[in-house]
Amino acid sequence: MNFIVNIYPSIRLFSNSRLSSLCLFSLCLFSQIIFAQKKDENIGTEVVNVVKPYTPTISDAFKVKETPTLEDEETSKKENIQYNIFSFPVASTFTPSKGKAANVDKSAQEKIFSNYLTLAAGNYGTVNAELFVTENISNTDYFGGMLRHNSSQGGIKEVVLDDKLFNTALDLTYGSRTRTLSWNADAGYQHQVYNWYGIRPNYFDQAIINAIDEQQTYHNLYLGGRLSLGDSFVKESSIKFNRFWDAFGSAENRFVLKPSFQFDIIEEKINVDLIVDYISGSFEKDFSGLNQIDYGFTNFGVQPSIAINKDDLSLNAGVGFFYSAAQESGESKFFIYPQITGSYKVVGDLMIAYAGIEGSLKQNSYKEFVDQNFFVSPTLGIAPTDQKYDIYLGLKGKLANSVSYNVRASYLNEQNKALFKSNGLTTTNASTDGYIFGNSFGVVYDHLKTIGFFGELKADFSKNVSFGINGTFNSFSTDVEKDAWNLPELNVASTLDVTITPKWYAGLKFFFVGEREEQFADASQPEGFQNFTLKSYFDLNAHIGYKHNERLTFFLKGNNLANQDYQRWLYFPVQGIQVMAGASYKFDF
Repeated sequence: MNFIVNIYPSIRLFSNSRLSSLCLFSLCLFSQIIFAQKKDENIGTEVVNVVKPYTPTISDAFKVKETPTLEDEETSKKENIQYNIFSFPVASTFTPSKGKAANVDKSAQEKIFSNYLTLAAGNYGTVNAELFVTENISNTDYFGGMLRHNSSQGGIKEVVLDDKLFNTALDLTYGSRTRTLSWNADAGYQHQVYNWYGIRPNYFDQAIINAIDEQQTYHNLYLGGRLSLGDSFVKESSIKFNRFWDAFGSAENRFVLKPSFQFDIIEEKINVDLIVDYISGSFEKDFSGLNQIDYGFTNFGVQPSIAINKDDLSLNAGVGFFYSAAQESGESKFFIYPQITGSYKVVGDLMIAYAGIEGSLKQNSYKEFVDQNFFVSPTLGIAPTDQKYDIYLGLKGKLANSVSYNVRASYLNEQNKALFKSNGLTTTNASTDGYIFGNSFGVVYDHLKTIGFFGELKADFSKNVSFGINGTFNSFSTDVEKDAWNLPELNVASTLDVTITPKWYAGLKFFFVGEREEQFADASQPEGFQNFTLKSYFDLNAHIGYKHNERLTFFLKGNNLANQDYQRWLYFPVQGIQVMAGASYKFDF
């Protein structure tokens, strides 16, 4: 019998060589069986066909689950290899040359003097003088003092009253600085003379003008100090007492204490600021001349906050608790204010986003009103301002290494905001005091809301040229008053400073103030008052200086160079072109 096997191509998966050997052995044995069948040749012939080829699947393959062990000692034995380095000198013909530092032109370092004296004079009888001295008494203690004087004999065009001014101030300080303790004690006195010269033109006859005593004199005496402990939780503390009075019997006392503390809790800084602000004062009479005005408030404040700094985020979260106790008139109230500020570096120092919501209780005073407007009458109502919140959002950073910017939008809500308003003319006051002829200003309070936009650009084109410009636009909303009196909607200011040569320098200052609204009380008018819109104005100032040597410098200054005849306050024109020349001398004892 002939046995024929048709073998079709097939695929078999083997996982290792041992399995392949087994299959080869089986095939040989099968062949022997086939040849053994040939001994009986009468079996016959039969054909067997395998009609279905073998189709392997992945499940037919298997993996050996054991890692075979090698018992061959020669194979498993590791040889110890030793490495030897054969070093030998190599002759080198390279000889390095000695480095030579590049030549740098060093500018001579300007010597810093501890004291200076400045004297200057100009038209309108203007005199300006400053003397600053400081002396180190020991390695830790120092003493300093400054005497300032500014006066003008007046002479404004078409002004019929005396318009001279006089301002002299003396400030003294004594202090000590060590690694663990820093403190200083301050004292000072200021004497000011101003005149209510802004009467309505062509309104009064000469007899009344001659009878007006338009001069007002202010005095201020202060004592204060500051203390800082380096290795203590007491961060910094300050104390100040002011005594302010005038020539009309008005007097004001103010005492302010501000201690600050700082604690570290779980790697975070906790700050606590305390405020005690006491004020008490009186005016001999109100604007009608009938009643005396007494006022007094004590404001207590606690402002805890926590500072958080993580990567590019800086956050200062706090709250302010204030209690205002009224001593004379008014109500005692309790206030809570948000005090949250933060910044985030969007693109490093190139773009920093910042935002905040801050509120506080602001103590108003007679002295602060005089500093803002010299022509107020000694008949004011004094009360604190409740700044409910100031919400702002802005971006600041650099457009280039020498150009920086800052833009901000804000919304400010102030209750009991003080606004300067003309006192106008009165028929109830029969005295001849110099402030009752429509030439002084009082204070009115209103709920003021302000939407503001601010932009600023600063550029240092080189180490010799710097430029800056900023602008503010405000939109005001009031509850009681018709307008936000004497507050401009637009302010623009710009500066340019140039170092021409090592000896010469110059600078320009420009500012623009927009229109302001004012209301003038006048019994002769049908409504009892008259509204005015004060025109916008600009002012251009310039200076140029020459450094004769390291001690002596000469300078020339000019103000209102465009000769603008503008009014900062109603019926109060300013001086025209003002030119002043002087010199400054630096020295050491």
